[in-house]
Amino acid sequence: MMRLRLFSPPAHHPAPIASGGLVLRFPTGDDYAQWRRLRSESTGFLTPWEPRWPADDLTRAGYRRRLARYQSEAAAGTGYTYFLFSAGGELLGGLSLSNLRMGAARSGSLGYWMGQKHAGHGHMKRAVAMILPQAFGAMALERVEAGCIPDNARSVRLLEGLGFKREGLMRGYLEIDGRRRDHLLYAMLREDFEQLWPAGAGSGAWAAGDGAAARVRPTAPTR
Repeated sequence: MMRLRLFSPPAHHPAPIASGGLVLRFPTGDDYAQWRRLRSESTGFLTPWEPRWPADDLTRAGYRRRLARYQSEAAAGTGYTYFLFSAGGELLGGLSLSNLRMGAARSGSLGYWMGQKHAGHGHMKRAVAMILPQAFGAMALERVEAGCIPDNARSVRLLEGLGFKREGLMRGYLEIDGRRRDHLLYAMLREDFEQLWPAGAGSGAWAAGDGAAARVRPTAPTR
C-alpha cells in the first residue's frame, strides 16, 4: 500500500546533529503522530509559557502550516527548527534558532519546548549545548539571544547553567497564553562561547547565497 506523506521533504533544511544519545533534526510529516501525542499530553505544562495555540493547532492542517513555515524560514535562511529525539526515535521536544539576522547584527533567537514527561532530565540543556557550536560555527553568529518569563524557573536554570548572561528585562515582550508578558533577556556572545567551549566553534561552513542578504544553510552535523 502506498503511504502518503503530509508534506514534501524540504529542499533546504539543517543537517541532523547527534550526540550522547540525542538527535536534533528537521521536522517531517512522518513526525505528526508523535508530535500531536506529545503536545496533547503536555498541553497544561506548555501553554502557560507559549503563545496561545490556534484552535486547530494539533490537527493535520495545523501541522502542515507549521511545516510550511519551517521550510520557508529554512529556505530563506531566517530560521531553523529542530525536533529533539532520543537515539531510539522517541520525540522529546523541539528547539529553534529564529529571527536570524546577518550583516552587522549576526544574531539569532533561541527557543525550545519539552514534553512534560521528558522534562527535568537535562535533555534540553544538552540539546542547546549541541546547537551552540552550529550557531557560532556553521551559522557564523556573533550573538544568540533567549527570552524567558521571569517565573519560568526551569528555563532560567537552563540558560544560566549553560553560561547565558542576563542582560535585562523586556517589558510586555510577547503575548503568552493570551496576555502580554515581561521576559528576561539572556544572551551568549561568541567570546562567551569560545571561553566555555574553546574548541567548539570552528566546525561547519557558511554557504553564501543570492543577493546582499546571504541565504545561509548549515552543512555537516556538528558533534
